[in-house]
Amino acid sequence: MNITVKLFATFRTGRFVTQECEYPEGTTVASIVETLGIPENDLGIMLVNSRHVALNHKLSNGDTLAIFPLLGGG
Repeated sequence: MNITVKLFATFRTGRFVTQECEYPEGTTVASIVETLGIPENDLGIMLVNSRHVALNHKLSNGDTLAIFPLLGGG
């Protein structure tokens, strides 16, 4: 499956902004997050095709996954 992964804010540091990769059928958001070395505790919002998803969401060919860190401030 061809998946586009977009990283935001601090997740871009030492990684990439946008990357298209081939992943096997049945790949979940959690498996991509793990592959990227992003700690689950640091995750904020995860979107697939602009819709909020959970870590166990299974991706489909052509999906775009956007991963945002937790945001703080006031």
